[in-house]
Amino acid sequence: MRPAVEITVIGAGHGGQAMAGHLAYKGFSVTLYNRSPERVETIRVRGGIFLDGEVRGFGPLRLVTSDMAEALHRAKLIMVVTPATAHRSVAEAAAPHVKDGQIFMLHPGRTGGALEFRQVFKERNVTADVTVAEAQTFIYAARRTGPAQVRIFRIKNTVPLAALPASRTDDVIKAVRHAYPQFIPAENVLKTSMDNIGAVFHPTITLFNAGWIEATHGEFDYYSQGVTPSVALALEAVDRERVAVAHALGVRALTALEWLETAYSAIGADLYEAMQNNEGYKGIKAPPTLRHRYLFEDIPASLVPIVSIGQMLGVPTPTMRAMIHLGSALHGTDYWETGRTVEKLGIAGMSPADIRKLVYEGS
Repeated sequence: MRPAVEITVIGAGHGGQAMAGHLAYKGFSVTLYNRSPERVETIRVRGGIFLDGEVRGFGPLRLVTSDMAEALHRAKLIMVVTPATAHRSVAEAAAPHVKDGQIFMLHPGRTGGALEFRQVFKERNVTADVTVAEAQTFIYAARRTGPAQVRIFRIKNTVPLAALPASRTDDVIKAVRHAYPQFIPAENVLKTSMDNIGAVFHPTITLFNAGWIEATHGEFDYYSQGVTPSVALALEAVDRERVAVAHALGVRALTALEWLETAYSAIGADLYEAMQNNEGYKGIKAPPTLRHRYLFEDIPASLVPIVSIGQMLGVPTPTMRAMIHLGSALHGTDYWETGRTVEKLGIAGMSPADIRKLVYEGS
């Protein structure tokens, strides 16, 4: 028998529908919130979400709403499953309605998600005793296949999770373990943020395949056909810079090769071979357009904060800078301006020791 915990999933995209449908299918009381009511109208009418792939069945939802106050009213666990660029607006919308004891979990936080969420609550003078946590990656590989249907390609074996402050991580793990035994405690949110593999994979693969994406509208396998030996070399360069910035923060970040083995049991002599050997990536198509979250989310919410932290700590990140510049040029957007900088994370001017104290103690 499932515990009577109330769970709200915020966001009805690929991931939000997968999580809401799967949790409901497993017997949890689930509310699905989406800012745009038309996005969830079919789900509301049908009363839930149809699942296929690794999980097959129907997940009946308790409530489908576009009212944030209603969505948070009964919730103990609030699963934020939106693009990371929406975390700030979600925190702003939630701030007037939060209650003591609630847990906000970002799936995933990308880089600095929990720090940014906490900073917004601080700016909005939230006094309720709430916990913000972030997952290192999203637990599902999934795609919507209809307005109320989602295909789950793979559920990851393990996903590190950390709370801010780190002293509350064990409490969060206990609160979520009946729903997701795959979550394991991470050292702190610096570890989950700097192990953000989306920062390595998404912008670089997309930018290197820009012509193919536009020519085929994404009709090729993104992680296998889109990653040739040369593209893998670029991925490895980005990965080295991420690991170096993490090291400056006092964090031992997983390499992309280590992460693939941990998350998917995919191994290889190098990154190219491991990605080709990853069964969990098989059949996942490339984005149909360059106007995709792999650029408009992962550049400002993954690459920019790593580069901003690196700049503050004196760590060069030339390959990442090149990806940010190219993405900004393709989108006609200054991602340096809109992205998560150390100022927006609330850590500007801090030493690595100050930042570690913040993530361990919350002050």
